Amino acid sequence: MEEKEFDYINVIPLVDIMLVLLTIVLVTATFIVQGSIPVNLPKAKSAETAEIRTYQITLTKEGEVFFEGRKVSLKELEDLVGSLKGEVQVSILADRSSQVQGLVDVLDLLKRHEVKRVSIKTEVVR
Repeated sequence: MEEKEFDYINVIPLVDIMLVLLTIVLVTATFIVQGSIPVNLPKAKSAETAEIRTYQITLTKEGEVFFEGRKVSLKELEDLVGSLKGEVQVSILADRSSQVQGLVDVLDLLKRHEVKRVSIKTEVVR
């Protein structure tokens, strides 16, 4: 008995699989971009709102210190940090070429004034 040759290739199952994979990728990419699954949170009347103000300290490679975009000395920075009220968060942006001692001085200053929320901003390498 002679085998019948195929005149065409049936691509419908391949298209079905590709559509399923495309759907999975699109749904996953949506969650990655948003960072989380969207939910509507319930409302509460007796909840406390935490007012945490974020301040930015920048250290340049030349050793200059900026507080909220304004150039300051370490003494001025100490006065400014000492005058902060309530819960505060400080983000430090240090140039990769800056002196480590400058960063240590700023961290010591923040610790003396009991600033507990300190973050050092970095760039994500992919």
